[in-house]
Amino acid sequence: MLNSCLLLAEAVLYFGVMVTLFRFRHRIGLGVFVCALGVMHFLETYLASVFYVALPFGMVSPGSAVLFSGKLVMLLLLYIKEDAETVRQPIYGLLLGNALMIGLVLVLRLHEIAPLPSGKLPDIGFIDQMGWLMVWGTTLLFVDAILIILLYEKLGRYLRKALFTRILVSVACVLTFDQAGFFTALHFVTGAPIAVFFGGWFAKMGAALAYSIMLVAYIRWFEARQIPAPRGLSDIFDTLTYRERYEALIEHVGRDGLTGLLHRGRFDSDGEAVVAASLRTAKPLSLLIIDVDHFKSINDRFGHAEGDKVLKSVAALLGEIVGPEDQVFRIGGEEFAILCSRPHSVARLLGESIRHAVKISANTSRFDITVSAGISTVSETTRCLADLFALADQRLYKAKSTGRDRVVGEPGGHEADSLTAWTRSGRSAEA
Repeated sequence: MLNSCLLLAEAVLYFGVMVTLFRFRHRIGLGVFVCALGVMHFLETYLASVFYVALPFGMVSPGSAVLFSGKLVMLLLLYIKEDAETVRQPIYGLLLGNALMIGLVLVLRLHEIAPLPSGKLPDIGFIDQMGWLMVWGTTLLFVDAILIILLYEKLGRYLRKALFTRILVSVACVLTFDQAGFFTALHFVTGAPIAVFFGGWFAKMGAALAYSIMLVAYIRWFEARQIPAPRGLSDIFDTLTYRERYEALIEHVGRDGLTGLLHRGRFDSDGEAVVAASLRTAKPLSLLIIDVDHFKSINDRFGHAEGDKVLKSVAALLGEIVGPEDQVFRIGGEEFAILCSRPHSVARLLGESIRHAVKISANTSRFDITVSAGISTVSETTRCLADLFALADQRLYKAKSTGRDRVVGEPGGHEADSLTAWTRSGRSAEA
């Protein structure tokens, strides 16, 4: 009787703590709940391999009857209140984590172990036994989690209004399947007698009933209520989270939603500033305007979704090719701009590199993709962003009208050094 009461108390304690962590997942993060689940997984497998208590109907391990049954119910709760994409994360994590543990133990065995001051040597042999049980148990858990979700959904057609029956049948059926699978491994690894199977099964059926009652009560009495948001930044983690989200928001502001590049508003504001800095410091600054050729026909023939893919791929290429000090913008539908601190000749080479990279990347698509580009550089005739843009746009139009898939810049390439000469002459005149 004492053992039965203790098992029930353990189930209530486990369930109470875990659902409390789950309840506050929106404030402390779902990772707290998942980490606690993982820690309990280790204890559960250790107890299932070495720790048993006697009940009237047989030998029972709290690790299997209480902790494993509770973990399966927690995964079902995670699926019910979150989604399948979320619930698969702890399943994969447990499976891969156990495999990693086995691999590390195999490596640890190669060490020359030093005795402790007492003369004792550490014995990690229990990990060999428990580790394989953990891998097998986690493999079963992977199957169990899929089965309980499929069964829960299947029963929803007939028991949609009977939540308790739906959960109880799902949990009891899957625990029966798991008991057969886990006992088979336990029998061959530790020599567990058949009494362990029947004792464990009866205990798991009792756990299925107890957990189903608690789960339905929790869902109906607690999950239906909203937790008020915290009124202040009460601890360091709230403060850090707020700061990170604020910085992410600042970083996102001014970016194009499709490509992630800086948008036209940022081009206008940042462009004026870098042109002014170029004039002040006499450092070269070039503007490349790049346009995807025949983009309208891509949308017309293959659809706007395919056109969006083209724009994102071109944007990604630009981000890879340009330097870390350069700025890349999407300034129109299929039009991009690059402000780079390079003389005209180098900027023209950059334009050619971009043009070739786009053509090469198009070899894997269903159609050819090419770009045209116009280039201008800050000089005595382009002293503001509007002048710089107008000249680059004029050269882009020339690239389009003369066959596309080309880069057009200053004829003769002398514009590259004009800023320095103009700045020197201006300073001499001021002197």
